[in-house]
Amino acid sequence: MEKFKIPVVPRTTNKCIRFPNMLIEDVELMIKGKDSTFTAFVVEAVRIAVANLKEQERSTGT
Repeated sequence: MEKFKIPVVPRTTNKCIRFPNMLIEDVELMIKGKDSTFTAFVVEAVRIAVANLKEQERSTGT
């Protein structure tokens, strides 16, 4: 049985970002009716983008 660990909430910093209105509308449509938020969607998208870029750097050596 896996042991329970109290989760650690990562530190956060507030950033103000301007999004094109069409992109906001698209994201809001994607999360509509789901247990998510605009912020959670954007954070996950950026996390995946960073991971992909790091992987590309490792594979190309740049």
